[in-house]
Parts: sequence; C-alpha cells; structure tokens
Amino acid sequence: MAGKNGKQKTARDMILSMGVIVLVAGFVYLFIPHDDSAPDVKAVDYRVELLTARRAASYPVAAPQGLPDAWKATSVRFRGDEFDAWHLGFHDPEGEYVAVEQSTQRRPVFLDEATQGARETGKTEKIAGETWTRYEGGRYDALVLEGTKGSTTVVTGTASFAQLAKMAEALRTK
Repeated sequence: MAGKNGKQKTARDMILSMGVIVLVAGFVYLFIPHDDSAPDVKAVDYRVELLTARRAASYPVAAPQGLPDAWKATSVRFRGDEFDAWHLGFHDPEGEYVAVEQSTQRRPVFLDEATQGARETGKTEKIAGETWTRYEGGRYDALVLEGTKGSTTVVTGTASFAQLAKMAEALRTK
C-alpha cells in the first residue's frame, strides 16, 4: 500500500506543479506588454550614395523623384568595382519590396541575378515614354528598361506590376 500511495502523491504533485506553471505563464502573457505588429521600417537617406554613384558610374544612374512619403528607402549601395552596380531598395505603401537595380554586367547574367530568376513574358508597356518589358518569377516580378546601351536598368521586387510601374515612372537620371 505504501508504494501505491507514493505514486499517487507523485502524480498529484506533478499535476499541481503543471498548474502553477500554467498560471505563471498566463500571468506573464497577460500582464507583460508585447507587440505583435510588424516593426516600423527604418528609412535610409540615399542622397550621398546617389551623388557618388552618379559621379562614378559609366551610365546615367536612376533614382525616383516625387514618390509619396509612404515609399521608404530601406537599402542603398553602389559598387564601382562590381560592374558599377547600383541598388536602391524601397518599402512601398502596400508593405511590399521594390528595388531599382542597374549595372554594366552582361545583360543575361545581371537580369537573372536582379530578378531572382524571373523570365521574360514578351509583354511590354510604355512608362514615362520608355519601353519596359515584363518579367515574372516565383519570388520577384520585374520591369526591364529597353533600348539602353552599356547598362541595364531593372525595377524589381515582390510588389505588384502597378507598384513597379509607379517606381519606373518616378525614375530620373538627373
């Protein structure tokens, strides 16, 4: 009988301990503040890098002008030693990613990298008087500027084609 009583006591103690742990966890969850919302996107100032890129690059470097404040620049870099590669990333008003990519790298290689493997659809559209070709992919979609010599310009990201077109329309080289 002693063994049976000891096992019952052990099981009861374990259940009581679990109850205390659940109560403490519930208390912590209810009374300690927690924020489940997405973190604020930190905007970066890209003006200095843009001026540097425009002085150093062998092609006209593009950046948007006149976009609403809801578009936030989140990343910027110019790599003169890597095919004059220009990158400017944005968080659009819908929470999606949009990037401007430019480079003197061989076009097929650069397009594959910049668009994350997206493929040409054969569809083109006129945006701000320029012809852009649509690319669709599993991760990114893209618009690729046609008719440029010596460099390739791509607007790419997870955003819709409408948002990509807004970025393409806002691009200026001076």
